[in-house]
Amino acid sequence: MKKVEAIIRPSALRSVLDGLKKVGYPGVTVVEVSGHGKQKGVTETYRGQSVEGLLPKLMVVAVVDNDQVQEVVDTVSEAAKTGEIGDGKIFVSPVDNAYRIRTGEKGDKALS
Repeated sequence: MKKVEAIIRPSALRSVLDGLKKVGYPGVTVVEVSGHGKQKGVTETYRGQSVEGLLPKLMVVAVVDNDQVQEVVDTVSEAAKTGEIGDGKIFVSPVDNAYRIRTGEKGDKALS
């Protein structure tokens, strides 16, 4: 199993979710994050302090079988790409195991 984490523009979320659903991956987690890369950013307030250079982004997370990673990466890349600086990044990392809390299923069975 692999965890695919994509940091994308908020405006790309609908396209990414639609693309993933279309290829059979409706289960994802979306987290609001802030950060910057080469494009730097704007000044924001975080916990009462001004922080320069952070932009609002979304992190889309999916855990998939090893043989599905490339399809997920390609789908997210295609859906989120504008060709401009700030389109985002995709990270892939190993997952040792997964557990479904409700049933106690583990491994690949917990993903479906």
